[in-house]
Amino acid sequence: MVWNWQHKDWPNFIYNAVALEQFEQNFIHKAGIMHGSMKHISDDDKETLTVTLIIDEALKTSEIEGELLNRDSLQSSIRKHFGLKTDNRRVSPAEHGISEMMVDLYKNATSELTHKQLFKWHKMLTNGRRDLKNIGAYRSSGEPMQIVSGDVLDPIIHYEAPPSENVPKEMDQFVSWFNATGQGCAQELPALTRAGIAHIKFESIHPFEDGNGRIGRAISEKALSQSLGRPTLIAVAQVIEQKRKAYYAALQSGSKGLDINEWLHYFCNMVLSAQDHTQNMIDFLIEKSKFYKRFDGKFNDRQAKVIERIFREGADGFKGGLSAENYITITGAARATATRDLQNLVELGALIKTGELRYTRYYLKIEAR
Repeated sequence: MVWNWQHKDWPNFIYNAVALEQFEQNFIHKAGIMHGSMKHISDDDKETLTVTLIIDEALKTSEIEGELLNRDSLQSSIRKHFGLKTDNRRVSPAEHGISEMMVDLYKNATSELTHKQLFKWHKMLTNGRRDLKNIGAYRSSGEPMQIVSGDVLDPIIHYEAPPSENVPKEMDQFVSWFNATGQGCAQELPALTRAGIAHIKFESIHPFEDGNGRIGRAISEKALSQSLGRPTLIAVAQVIEQKRKAYYAALQSGSKGLDINEWLHYFCNMVLSAQDHTQNMIDFLIEKSKFYKRFDGKFNDRQAKVIERIFREGADGFKGGLSAENYITITGAARATATRDLQNLVELGALIKTGELRYTRYYLKIEAR
């Protein structure tokens, strides 16, 4: 088997730049709309959006690698890293590490990439680990770095990375290439193209014992942020995790040769979907502001508490809609009172009612859902 890094022209990938032009234009267009939309939400909502997106990315980038973390712990840790009020709950080393890395990525989104930063991220990710030989350093084992599945006695080798002795040189070239192709540089590449190449090139080198996927996705987000001159705040990992098999299949498509057209088309579509996800969240916050202005002073205390609780669930509200039982649980109201309150919210135009009898459900009446 010949892997991409074994080809004589490595790491000069082959792709059709013309076929990517529309993707690049769409990315810049969507980024502009998103940046403009942010001006229409309050500072508190901007803070909420930023923290929520970083929590989601930390959660999902770990989930892609099969590591399930606690959302509340991540929230506590991320808020602490931002210097915001927290509940000071106990946080595991893994949750602390990924939170620290994602906040560092956000705060240093547009800075130059360095070996030092990559080592720092690796130390954060491997916080509390005792099973790794190289922490905060590139791998040095003489054993092949392979991605395998199947039976231990008869494994399927999906990919084998360059030997450890090649890694320092490969990473020197990678870091130099990354910093020479950014915005305003002589070798500048379009945003999506550069981010996509950076991701597959880093994953191909696979320089660390563990954590390559999470760091590789962080590098691609850093590349996108540099192209815009600000943190992208898009849900890359969330979109990838929804169709994880497609992500791995696209990566593997470029592992055996230098033609990465399939990978780049996947990557571009994925990033545009991630932008749409964030835009929907921003639109929801804008509609939330309009909603509260429209109904200012019209809710009783019980109704206000329930409406606030629904908004906390996000754009989709309660899964399956708000029921009368939900209302009673949240407010402690009697069933007759809950029925009157809900009917009043429908008459005001704050909620939409669907279904009948025990199937009756209520949804916020807003445009962004």
